[in-house]
Amino acid sequence: MKRLNITIDNDLYEKARAIAFVKRVSVSQMIRNSLSDLLEKYNNKNIDLLLSEKDEDKLLNILQNEEFISSDKAKSELGL
Repeated sequence: MKRLNITIDNDLYEKARAIAFVKRVSVSQMIRNSLSDLLEKYNNKNIDLLLSEKDEDKLLNILQNEEFISSDKAKSELGL
């Protein structure tokens, strides 16, 4: 697990702390859950490529020159 320091407004922190207290979870756990939910919405080919490709030049070339489509769109275009 990685440690992350963030800066937020006092009002936002107090609201988060109150909700965390009511839900009986830590603010950190609430933030981890929220970030995890957000990242699920952005699960796409570009992110997978960024995480898996080790060659920076190759990665930049692919991102600049390749068009990415969703797997659902590809299946639809292929009649699957």
